[in-house]
Amino acid sequence: MRASGSGSFPDTETRSPQADTLLQAGKKLREIRYKLGLTLRDVEDASAALALTRGIEELATNPSRLSDIETKGVLPSIYRLYVLSLIYRTPLTDLLELYGVDLRGAGTDFSIPTPAKTTIVEMPPEAEEVRMPVKLDPSFDSRTSANLGRMIQHWGIVPLRYVYEFSRGNFTYGYIGSEDMTMYPLLLPGSFIQVDESRTKVEEGMWRSEYERPIYFVETREGYVCCWCSIKKSEIILQPHPLSPVHTRILKHPSEAEVLGQVVGVAMRLDHRAVSAAAGKQQNSESTEGEPKEVRRP
Repeated sequence: MRASGSGSFPDTETRSPQADTLLQAGKKLREIRYKLGLTLRDVEDASAALALTRGIEELATNPSRLSDIETKGVLPSIYRLYVLSLIYRTPLTDLLELYGVDLRGAGTDFSIPTPAKTTIVEMPPEAEEVRMPVKLDPSFDSRTSANLGRMIQHWGIVPLRYVYEFSRGNFTYGYIGSEDMTMYPLLLPGSFIQVDESRTKVEEGMWRSEYERPIYFVETREGYVCCWCSIKKSEIILQPHPLSPVHTRILKHPSEAEVLGQVVGVAMRLDHRAVSAAAGKQQNSESTEGEPKEVRRP
């Protein structure tokens, strides 16, 4: 095996049109090397030793190639970037970020590719940190539906992934209370919903199924509700699922009920025992009150 910097290894580097990014990345790599007091020959010797140990000759980096990477904007191969991360004692994620590949922000791009087949999502160890709400308003009550966007007091770094979009874009996030059966069984109590705040206009039309009909997140004087909606003149009809024990309500729009947006995503736990208990409690409450099926505020 040839583990020296003879230049006989396959040339896997290619130039990129993003010249400025590559030049800046190379400059940063050189700064890291200088800070550690390493020469080009030191890097060659260390990389050659690793190449010999691992049996992967592409890990070896000769001085001329490293100089090109640092000063001429040459894009390093994945092998050389990996070996540099080891020699420079710098996480590979940090070096990738120099070249515009941010694994910590993978959640931003996660929804762009849409595989046709259902699959298991495996989270890479490099993507274990994410900005998540770590402090909620003390008034948050898990029994009632809430607008999480307004309840979050502080975002922090916690070990979860692919939910960074909670703090970005035109979305807010809601929590369906454990005792809120409005859209049962389509949306179960305890679900988290993603709401597109740009879609506040209630769509009217004929829907082929309940799954096609838009669901809206609505703020009323009594709190939040997730439901189907219809608007007639100055009134809004808050319609629950037909199998729900919750009553239809007719409120003044927008003084008594404001549409915050359309539900476009949901994270739902299929805990039927908890749902059954909530349904029983809701039904008992409704039968005790003896109210009509449709409730109209005066």
